[in-house]
Amino acid sequence: MALHVPKAPGFAQMLKDGAKHFSGLEEAVYRNIQACKELSQTTRTAYGPNGMNKMVINRLEKLFVTNDAATILRELEVQHPAAKMIVMASHMQEQEVGDGTNFVLVFAGALLELAEELLRIGLSVSEAISIFPDSGNFNVDNIRVCKILGSGIYSSSVLHGMVFKKETEGDVTSVKDAKIAVYSCPFDGMITETKGTVLIKTAEELMNFSKGEESLMDAQVKAIASTGANVIVTGGKVADMALHYANKYNIMLVRLNSKWDLRRLCKTVGATALPRLTPPVLEEMGHCDSVYLSEVGDTQVVVFKHEKEDGAISTIVLRGSTDNLMDDIERAVDDGVNTFKVLTRDKRLVPGGGATEIELAKQITSYGETCPGLEQYAIKKFAEAFEAIPRALAENSGVKANEVISKLYAVHQEGNKNVGLDIEAEVPAVKDMLEASILDTYLGKYWAIKLATNAAVTVLRVDQIIMAKPAGGPKPPSGKKDWDDDQND
Repeated sequence: MALHVPKAPGFAQMLKDGAKHFSGLEEAVYRNIQACKELSQTTRTAYGPNGMNKMVINRLEKLFVTNDAATILRELEVQHPAAKMIVMASHMQEQEVGDGTNFVLVFAGALLELAEELLRIGLSVSEAISIFPDSGNFNVDNIRVCKILGSGIYSSSVLHGMVFKKETEGDVTSVKDAKIAVYSCPFDGMITETKGTVLIKTAEELMNFSKGEESLMDAQVKAIASTGANVIVTGGKVADMALHYANKYNIMLVRLNSKWDLRRLCKTVGATALPRLTPPVLEEMGHCDSVYLSEVGDTQVVVFKHEKEDGAISTIVLRGSTDNLMDDIERAVDDGVNTFKVLTRDKRLVPGGGATEIELAKQITSYGETCPGLEQYAIKKFAEAFEAIPRALAENSGVKANEVISKLYAVHQEGNKNVGLDIEAEVPAVKDMLEASILDTYLGKYWAIKLATNAAVTVLRVDQIIMAKPAGGPKPPSGKKDWDDDQND
């Protein structure tokens, strides 16, 4: 008979066997800070135009070669609870602004690193965080990206309308002044909901039965053609008989499997998706200047093109030698589109290249010197954290960071607020960012600083880590949430 071994007194005896418990500065706070610092160091070398690429192989063994922090974090699947807070702040920046995710990571890591110094010299957590702060209608989905392998990046183009990597179903491959009928159902004859049995006794009855089905389909397609529609887009399969009559009435037929593509096409051409094969009225039909089948490289594409530039949706056709290259360019396009969206909400811009961060560090340091008591240490460390941005830019450009930062401070003390790091120079050098047209969005900087600071404060406020024993049994499947989500197409 096994002897019962009593648990050690304290908090641990209230938890199940296998649970873990950490508390205090050494066990909890410093551990959390260390995890966040290591995450920040991972993406710091990818910051800026001269940042290095990371090669990430996710759990599905898909290869990513990129310096985009949002993609790196998404594919790494970080598990540490404190590091997850920084990742969540980075994801919030991605949702709010669409860019600046690496700024959040670098700045949050710098804040926590300097907060650790304050804690080690004797300040309490509350004193260390005493100074931390507790319009447009542009739709980014209106800019679509179609990636076609081959040629080079400079062969990419912009088209007003939509491009699908599909082939037409019928013989008609080009239509001018297209009137488009969109159906979310298959392009086929109607099927009864109940099963039935038909008894056929003679060959004549068999012929009449087949003719009845053919005449019904003929009447349906003829009714659609009589409305003036010369392009049919369907969201389901296309029957051979329906295809025959579409060719007979000279109707172009396009099949789109994705319901999202159908919705976007309806938005582009101004059509309404019909659930049944009924003749569309004038208000339900869409219009497009031309619909045609084209060949880009060795890929067949169907193009819905507007001649005027006032269409709802435009498509960027990206060309590239490898899939990884095109994926990286697509992320760059996405950042650019999101920057435009931010500018429609707030047109204010700030100088880039570390100029804004150095000016903030200078002014916050000046403010800290006027504050009495221990909080001035926290204020000065908060200001020092802004140096992490120009320091990362300098290190990734291969120049001495300390020399660059001292030059930036010297120039900013003279009142030149727009001067930042010159990354094109081979030696530590600075230049006016306004004259060089190197600018950042005000909202991007605002949200990045706010989210990074909030994440750092949240990590510092944690003084205990309690992990329950993991549940046994099989793990639930972790596939895609929406099987029809085509965001990675």
